[in-house]
Amino acid sequence: MPQIIPIKDLKDTSKVSDLCHNTDEPIYITKNGYGDMVIMSMEVFEEISRQCSMYRDIELSEQQIKNGKTKDAKKALESVRKKAGL
Repeated sequence: MPQIIPIKDLKDTSKVSDLCHNTDEPIYITKNGYGDMVIMSMEVFEEISRQCSMYRDIELSEQQIKNGKTKDAKKALESVRKKAGL
């Protein structure tokens, strides 16, 4: 379940840091009862960034397949082996 805290709680930076490191998801900050910011630990940020990168790569691959920009796997492997002298 997502953590939601008011912006005034950011004054206690040590507590907020501990909260960030003790959860595996972003923490939502509200201001005057409305969503304002999101904070997270570096570990959570890096994991989310890796996932986004993976999804972008999958999307690119699907687009390449759709556009017919593919190679025969056996021919590609032969080419790599030839270049590597194997």
